[in-house]
Amino acid sequence: MVMRAAVCPGYGPPEVVRIAEVEKPTPADDQVLVRVHATTVNRTDCGVRCGKPAFARLFYGLTRPKATILGNEFAGEVEAVGGDVTSYRPGDRVFGFTAGFGAPGEFGAHAEYLVMPAAGPLACMPANMTYEEVAPGTEGAHYAGALIETARIGSGHHVLVYGATGAIGSAAVQLLKGIGADVTAVCATNGLELVRSLGADRVVDYTAQDFTKDDQRYDFVIDAVGKTTFGRCRRLLKPGGSFLVTDGGPLFQNLFLVFLTPLLGSRRVRFGLQRQSHATVAHLKELLESGQFRPVVDRRYSLDEIVEAYRYVDTGRKMGNVVITVRPSA
Repeated sequence: MVMRAAVCPGYGPPEVVRIAEVEKPTPADDQVLVRVHATTVNRTDCGVRCGKPAFARLFYGLTRPKATILGNEFAGEVEAVGGDVTSYRPGDRVFGFTAGFGAPGEFGAHAEYLVMPAAGPLACMPANMTYEEVAPGTEGAHYAGALIETARIGSGHHVLVYGATGAIGSAAVQLLKGIGADVTAVCATNGLELVRSLGADRVVDYTAQDFTKDDQRYDFVIDAVGKTTFGRCRRLLKPGGSFLVTDGGPLFQNLFLVFLTPLLGSRRVRFGLQRQSHATVAHLKELLESGQFRPVVDRRYSLDEIVEAYRYVDTGRKMGNVVITVRPSA
């Protein structure tokens, strides 16, 4: 049996991705086979596709991606279950997150089918949402939640979110407001109304003013897009404050500063401690059901248009998420 998938056989620009027929996976005893209805193209997919930063190839493949089918979040329908699986049955509507599960590079959501461990980062979908609404509900919120949990951000904390219109940033604004934090969102002019609608207490247009010259001081500064630095933002932090990051930064300096800053003063750089598990996705389901979090969707493409989706995400101008419809809803 074969299926259609977006295949990435080598590193390069969006055009290296092509639609091809590949072997349909078969679930092991502890796995479920998911018929994918919707997925996304995000910064992680683009980073793996182009093989950048270069040192990441140590994990994702030296000369080409180990995972030729990318895509790390999805929503779909259980088609079959392994012999040992009792938690799901065919017909269940599910969503989940594949990046970081198992060996690095086990993505696979840019396809008509994928297999997932029944006990892994997978859960039944909220009943009141569509596949296209739920598919972008894991990666950005997962990273944002990991930062919030690691830093123990809570009610009354003052937090600045830089890059508040991206998948991580837009999720962070919503999750922070849900726990009672005071949020300042930094974005470009065209995103101001969006972040206000997400609940930000204050917005800063970085195209009109230098946000690092802000007179206010913060308990935490979140760089949700990896485009600013601890050096620029240090003055914004209160003593004991943290600069929270999701990647290495413009010059990969965060990889070193996370170890150096605790030795140099009270302000420090921190990554979020990520947990890809069923509990993580089940918690996201609760947030989606309650309305505390709703993924922002910028554009939608079909699987056949996935190269165009990659081109758009590569521009760095997306707001929220770019959704790929794999199987159109009836």
